[in-house]
Parts: sequence; structure tokens; C-alpha cells
Amino acid sequence: MQVTTEDSGEITVTGNSCKRGEKFARQELTDPRRTICSTVATAFRDVPVVPCRVSAEIPKDMIFPVMKEINRARVTKRIGRGEIIIPNVLGIGADIICTSDILKSGEEN
Repeated sequence: MQVTTEDSGEITVTGNSCKRGEKFARQELTDPRRTICSTVATAFRDVPVVPCRVSAEIPKDMIFPVMKEINRARVTKRIGRGEIIIPNVLGIGADIICTSDILKSGEEN
């Protein structure tokens, strides 16, 4: 795939084998987005951290600010897969969600 940007700002994509490739190339040039998977600390000795991820792709330049929020967070109740840990993190339209049921199966402190 080859992407060319004209002085006028027009983007030309060639060599892609599907429309998704063209869409990806255009977005990567104009609004690159990424996903994050990480862990969040908990208040439970039996499960000190729980895996999490963002619920949607986020702007690439927000990765480090979002990671700071994830690192500040602490889960204090037993939650399961898909439950929200941080709603609408930094107002960017994505939640930080739990990706495991490990806390649901653990013992209370």
C-alpha cells in the first residue's frame, strides 16, 4: 500500500486490496488511534492487580495520559469482566474496563 499526501491536503491511497486498508491509511495520517491493555491495582490481597483495557480505540497522543489514570486507579469492589473501572477516562469517550472474572472468584480480605 502506498499513501501520498498532496500540498492541497488531499490523500491518495493505492495498492490496498480492500476498502478497510484505505480507511486505515487515511485515519492513520489524520487521526491515529490505538488501544491499551494494562492492569489496575486492587484492594484485595488475593488478587493485587486485575487486567483491563480501553473500551474503544483512543487518540494516539492520549496513551500516556490515560496510562497515568490507570496507574492512579484502585479497584475496591469485586468486579467482573466488562465492568467499568474508570468511566469516560479523561473525557475521551472510552471507559477503562475489567477483562477478567478473577476478582469475582477470589476470597474476601
